[in-house]
Amino acid sequence: MGFVVFPAGPSDAEDLARVHVASWRETYRGLLPDAFLARMSEAGFTRRFRRALADPSAGVTLAAGDRGGLVGYAQGGPSRRGATGEAEVATLYVLRQAQGQGLGAELMRQTALVLAAQGATSLMISVLRDNIRARGFYEHLGGEAEAARQEPGPGGRLLYEVAYRWPDIRSLFPPP
Repeated sequence: MGFVVFPAGPSDAEDLARVHVASWRETYRGLLPDAFLARMSEAGFTRRFRRALADPSAGVTLAAGDRGGLVGYAQGGPSRRGATGEAEVATLYVLRQAQGQGLGAELMRQTALVLAAQGATSLMISVLRDNIRARGFYEHLGGEAEAARQEPGPGGRLLYEVAYRWPDIRSLFPPP
């Protein structure tokens, strides 16, 4: 694997925004409205990333790059559900050109390591129900699917999401 995973900082905001917008357009075409994907703004996401990365309480953001630049990232922190000991990977995106090389699994593993060091004992991530490729990835990593639930999406449109859980976060980074 020719990638390096590292903690992202405010100076990475523009590259993270580029990866975010490009990966959404690659991943969600056909799952989200084309007009919404076309309107996504790298400049707007750069501002969001810069603010979040300047806030030490905003959780962890790990970036992944190769010789050509950033190709993926993951963000995590406490679970939105507020369950004791549960952390959540809020976002995990890898550009299509870098997929299938173990980078997504490495981002999950390293994010889980950081969250466990912060006290998390379990982990979850949510994915669109119809994102079959991502669902297969999380199942391959040992995630246990919960029942699909409706969540508000772009423009107030209701979407179905499936949460994947790892009841023991350590299962994502087993001892050698």
